[in-house]
Amino acid sequence: MKIVNLIVKKRESEVLTKEEIDFFIDAYTKGEITDYQAAALLMSILLNGMNSQETTDLTLAMANSGDILDLSGIVDVAVDKHSTGGVGDKTTLVVGPIAAACGLPVGKMSGRGLGFSGGTLDKMESITGYRTDLTTEEFLDQLKNKKIVLAGQSADLAPADGKLYALRDVTGTVPSMPLIASSIMSKKIAAGAQKIVLDVKLGNGAFMENLEEARELAEIMVKIGKLAGRETVAVLSDMNQPLGHAVGNALEVVEAIETLQGGGPEDFVGHCHEIGIHMLMLGGVADSEEEAREKVLGVISDGSAWEMFKVLVVSQGGDVKEIEDTRLLPKAEFIETVKLSRDGYIAEVNARKIGELSVNMGAGREKKGDPVDHAVGVVVHTKVGDKVQEGDPLFTIHVNKENLIELAKNEMMDAYKFSDSKVKPLPLFYGVVK
Repeated sequence: MKIVNLIVKKRESEVLTKEEIDFFIDAYTKGEITDYQAAALLMSILLNGMNSQETTDLTLAMANSGDILDLSGIVDVAVDKHSTGGVGDKTTLVVGPIAAACGLPVGKMSGRGLGFSGGTLDKMESITGYRTDLTTEEFLDQLKNKKIVLAGQSADLAPADGKLYALRDVTGTVPSMPLIASSIMSKKIAAGAQKIVLDVKLGNGAFMENLEEARELAEIMVKIGKLAGRETVAVLSDMNQPLGHAVGNALEVVEAIETLQGGGPEDFVGHCHEIGIHMLMLGGVADSEEEAREKVLGVISDGSAWEMFKVLVVSQGGDVKEIEDTRLLPKAEFIETVKLSRDGYIAEVNARKIGELSVNMGAGREKKGDPVDHAVGVVVHTKVGDKVQEGDPLFTIHVNKENLIELAKNEMMDAYKFSDSKVKPLPLFYGVVK
């Protein structure tokens, strides 16, 4: 079997067999297929798609490219949560500690920034010393003893996805439904959590731009979860504007901490509460939505969710002083706020444009292996539907290169649209797929 035959086959929109998919994943994981050959196949998949059987076969091949954890002997039940990617999405940093504080163990393997979408690991690595490269033994030990762990994929768990994930980021093949579904679900299956909550984003700041695509992706992943014996729920959420105010790694850590301490932007708080409720109900620690909501609010108000975040950081080597005093986190050299020059209403805050700008500023990667500047980003002070007046703060840019200040201002202004008449706020959610 030759990789070029698979490339040609998929280029011609033909269906790959399970044996062909298994061959590709096995050979690429072993280094027997080059990056440029793999990239050609990924591009063919992006352009011509995969049917549900191909997507399932790809997912299981990626999951089986390494070990599959069995958490049943470690905890009674573990829940995992995953987002399909968005701008300003620091939800894991909040809902993980919330669920763990409610008695539901959270074992999560996260990824880095992908395209214009920020990465959970990049955010956590804003904290000096925080380790994301745990061994499987360390992952299991921390889950058993601390009830919360947030790390990257270990080399022996879904290694095929680790390689393909990095390759997709730099070859323009991120927004492919089969590749997104197989990447997410292979990690979830390999990580061993029995319950999975998926946060499927839709809008201009998501890889799925409309409700139909997002629902289709959610249904594919829920079906894959069922076939793999994992109870899975998918929530469809809005990403037509950044989630919360902060976009950028350290900035988002600060906002997550504020939320755990009872503050935070209204939309982000509401989003975290909803995801947390689904996690608690799926994990069996709440019998109703009302009970789950009470538990979520309770662990925030009594400080136990914030304490659990500190447990997470300390357990993985992070400097707790930096999260207790967020002024010690990475800070940009140049910080400048732009104010409104008119009255009116906010009609658009384009998440994709802001996400792409944050990458250009250094918060993400333009090519494989690029370093990340944890200090840079933007803070968006307004949301769609807000009534604003001349002189109100619109956004604040955080950059480390003086020559980027004017460019960042101009690109941020391009992300906004204004209206003289009232504008309806965007919804947080569009539905649930079970």
